[in-house]
Amino acid sequence: MLDSVIELAHRELVAYFGMIMILSAFLLETRDILHSKERPYLILMALGSGLLAVRAYLIDEWAFFILEVAWFAAAALGLWSLGNALRK
Repeated sequence: MLDSVIELAHRELVAYFGMIMILSAFLLETRDILHSKERPYLILMALGSGLLAVRAYLIDEWAFFILEVAWFAAAALGLWSLGNALRK
């Protein structure tokens, strides 16, 4: 089972799906449809960069891995901040 999960992560479709999520968020933000501090944008960025970080790790692309982890962390912190603001 673990082998099939790893094989799936190696497939190009996972990378393309992550890339499409990130690029969609960016395109929608530049068109003033989404805003970078709103939940939908941050979710797209977190999921997309998370997928690409896993892929980069599995194929030993360390610079790309670090970049995607940083993007994921920024989006996750943004989501966490939004959650805290709603609780206040």
